[in-house]
Amino acid sequence: MNRAATRWIQAGLSGLFVLLMAAQVAGIVTRTPMQRAEAWLYDTWLRQTALTGADDRIAILDIDEASLKSVGRWPWNRDVMTRLVDQLFDRYGVAAVGFDVVFAEPDTSSGLASLQQLAQGDLAASPVFRTAVDKLAPRLDYDARFARALADRPVSLGYYFLPAGYGEARTGALPLPDLPAGSFAPLEPGEVLTGYGANLAQFQRAAPGGGFFNMQADADGTARRMHLVAPFDRGYYLALSASTLRMAFGSEPALAGVTTVQFAGRTYRTPWIEVGGLRVKLSQDGTVHVPYHANSPFPMLSAAQVLAGKTPLASLENRIVLVGSTAPGLSDLRVTPFSSTFPGVEIHAHLIAGLLDGTTRSTPPWANDARLLAVLVLGGLLIVVLLRFGPLPGLAVTVLLLGALLAAYAAAWQQQWVVPLAAPMITLLGLYALNTAYGFFAATRSKRQITKLFGQYVPPELADEMSQDPAHYTMEGRSRDMSVLFSDIRGFTDFSENLPPAELAEVLNAYLSTMTRIVQEHRGTIDKYIGDAIMAFWNAPVDLADHASRAVRTALAMQAALPQLNREFAARGWPEVKIGVGVNTGRMSVGNMGSEFRMSYTVMGDAVNLGSRLEGITKQYGVGILVTQPTVEADPEHAYMKIDDVRVKGKALPVAIYEPLGLKAGFSEAAQQAAAGFETAYRHYQRQDWQAAEAALMALNAQAPRTLYDIYLERIAHFREVPPPADWDGVFVYTTK
Repeated sequence: MNRAATRWIQAGLSGLFVLLMAAQVAGIVTRTPMQRAEAWLYDTWLRQTALTGADDRIAILDIDEASLKSVGRWPWNRDVMTRLVDQLFDRYGVAAVGFDVVFAEPDTSSGLASLQQLAQGDLAASPVFRTAVDKLAPRLDYDARFARALADRPVSLGYYFLPAGYGEARTGALPLPDLPAGSFAPLEPGEVLTGYGANLAQFQRAAPGGGFFNMQADADGTARRMHLVAPFDRGYYLALSASTLRMAFGSEPALAGVTTVQFAGRTYRTPWIEVGGLRVKLSQDGTVHVPYHANSPFPMLSAAQVLAGKTPLASLENRIVLVGSTAPGLSDLRVTPFSSTFPGVEIHAHLIAGLLDGTTRSTPPWANDARLLAVLVLGGLLIVVLLRFGPLPGLAVTVLLLGALLAAYAAAWQQQWVVPLAAPMITLLGLYALNTAYGFFAATRSKRQITKLFGQYVPPELADEMSQDPAHYTMEGRSRDMSVLFSDIRGFTDFSENLPPAELAEVLNAYLSTMTRIVQEHRGTIDKYIGDAIMAFWNAPVDLADHASRAVRTALAMQAALPQLNREFAARGWPEVKIGVGVNTGRMSVGNMGSEFRMSYTVMGDAVNLGSRLEGITKQYGVGILVTQPTVEADPEHAYMKIDDVRVKGKALPVAIYEPLGLKAGFSEAAQQAAAGFETAYRHYQRQDWQAAEAALMALNAQAPRTLYDIYLERIAHFREVPPPADWDGVFVYTTK
């Protein structure tokens, strides 16, 4: 191919790439990867620029574990809530209170309804009883007392809206709309609200304010933005943060409007709201970006301590108070750019602080046009430079343009705008990478390199298959779903000490050759040998949709090969070999990794480490193979028996582990019954029904003894002597690798 043709192809590919990026910005093609890139850029910038320090204007009244232990489980009766509200205003003199909870059900805990029923029924003939009930009624009507406590106080009650697809239920009573329906002509909320869950009507009528506390999560589940207003029926409603702030400023009505700007023949409209004299610019969907602090600046005060009057007056006086919960059992924890377990109530606190300080940010109406223009103009400029001047000047221009984009992002940030610029940045980086790669690789050279690079890891037939389409394979690092296998000889130290070095090498060569052959027969890639251990993986470099099934088939085949191998070893006077195998499936990073002195095509990541841990604990259960829940879910071919829920060293979350029993086709009834019997025993064990679990395990042991059954019988005996703590979740913790 001549030079001119090569340049035309290079220019065509570059132009196609720019058009693809422009199509993503315009929403013509899928935008998920771009959204992730934009989210990463935003999160990184936010973490670098977030404020620190304490904020004494807002306090969070926390229904924490200590409060639940002291007062009782949630929801508390309205008598307690009445005392809490009275305590906040009468003793502590707070500025306003916002409830990040809903009071949707009437409180019957006082027994008043039962007394009134008796007064009208069995004891209707007793005037003394009826008089006593009438006298007690005002004191025992907890809901009425709570409503009176809310009245004429700067209180905002929380409620939530139901988006389309989540039902059309309408429970409780909404407050009156905060803004009329025509307040935001250009507002594009993005989702239709069809229902709500609100407070009892008598509470909402008594309280002067109310606001919704719906959490706005991006596609990755992270709460970066929150709606400050939402349209429903014939009006607009304020979020809990804005409503609570309005209460603190004297319940003055909120204002709203639109700022219009014309540029280059286009009209851009920016919606805004004004609460307590503070004007806030909104994105087109009515959201703002939450101005998170790098730390938690707001004091978390235990509700039980406030009820008891033990909290210092200075901690609450003249503050805006948000009532919510950080207790894990109440499930109000969210994912934010700073934490995966962020209290939902604290998000409202950050919003209120941002509204007070004017640090909330929104996406301007011209942001998408600016992104599209940057992709086309900067992309076109870089294509010209790369084609005319080559890769080195192109690199300098790429760095220069990236610096200009970052400067523009920073300038917009200072003006309280969030202008997504990841697409133009990726366009520049992608163009440079595309053109550089195109200049270095030719088809024939790639075919030779495939065999050279991958031949030491994969079977020859796979290397030949890969050479037919070399552009599809790369040793560069990437992240993908894969399955990894670890195997190890049990007791290898004792094994090796009883053999001379030369003979030990023969044993290892014979063992590793047999097991490697099995891995390659199932299209696996050998990662490395670590002494007697084997590490292999599937779904790289060759795509294998059934990688989990292949890994499990390999593990079963390795165990099945041991009897014949041991017969050969015995004939030569060598020790018997027993192995443990661990298999895990998950997201892994795969590629050529190492240093300038030595590289290796390998996999890395938490999922890889977990596979290694599994192999290490097979001997703890007396089983030959252990796999994880993701492997089971990805493998429709094999039958499994759940062994345990464990927390391995280096992992905070528990992991379900299973033993593969063989192919589902031809799985014997006796084996099915044994597996079902053990899983029944395991369920009894997790429920701490020691007697039932022990009986089931002893019955299984009588039929076919297994180390696994003995292990659980030992655990049960231990827990009878030393009962587990009250919050025991049935997970067994391993503190060693």
